[in-house]
Amino acid sequence: MTQLYIKQKVFSLSEKFTVKNQQEQDVYYVEGSFMQIPKTFSIRNTAGDEVALITKKVFSFLPKFFVEVDGREILTIKKEFSFFKAHYTIDSADIEVHGNWWDMNFQVLQHGSVVGEVNKEWFTWGDSYKVDIWDEEMEAIMIAIVVAIDCVKADEASAAHQ
Repeated sequence: MTQLYIKQKVFSLSEKFTVKNQQEQDVYYVEGSFMQIPKTFSIRNTAGDEVALITKKVFSFLPKFFVEVDGREILTIKKEFSFFKAHYTIDSADIEVHGNWWDMNFQVLQHGSVVGEVNKEWFTWGDSYKVDIWDEEMEAIMIAIVVAIDCVKADEASAAHQ
């Protein structure tokens, strides 16, 4: 099992942050496209290779995010029409997210088997998440899912304050 930690800086205008391992060494770098259309988040390994890309669809009535890993679209996160509480769905052929993903406490399943788990770390400055990964091949996908859901939540929060 691999354990990674994602900690976003609260007042970072550049939308850059790192993913660290248990020894607090950088494992991935996440960089958002600040003030750019379409909004994207690139996830790179320590060698500088892009392992995942999250893109917000530009001209969509409701927010929609695409997650690509190694150049293949893996899943889509989209807001569903609702009069009261915001409701999002995750579409993927073989990946499911179970639990309270809006509060960042969930499991990720592939073909019905748990491949990872995400838990929000409380009492920290900024958003911090602990990511447990049981299938090494799912590492980039797990990081991409956390960043994508966090991006959806940030967009929802900024829309609520306008």
